[in-house]
Amino acid sequence: VQLQAFGGGLVQAGGSLKLSCVASGMVFSTTHMAWYRQAPGKQRELVARVFSTSATNYADSVKGRFTISRDNAKKTVYLQMNALTSEDTAVYYCSCSLRAQTYWGQGTQVTVSS
Repeated sequence: VQLQAFGGGLVQAGGSLKLSCVASGMVFSTTHMAWYRQAPGKQRELVARVFSTSATNYADSVKGRFTISRDNAKKTVYLQMNALTSEDTAVYYCSCSLRAQTYWGQGTQVTVSS
């Protein structure tokens, strides 16, 4: 299983970014996917999850601002981030769990300047 995340960058507060994560080595359409993030000095936290049914859930801190989605044909999961604040600055990781093992992408840095 390989997960390649990209799309991070530097953005001003109030701006938007869209992250993408391309998956390989698994049956993507039946796999639940998630985005996590880790800010400096903090634990990694769940940001959003999209299930194989395309149902979603979000951390309270991003509800109404972030949207997770998936394209099974492209084996890609997205995270659209709007109304970004400095609190969203972190390394963002895509992730999935298969057969009791968790896989992580390499992470992409998102920096929000105030």
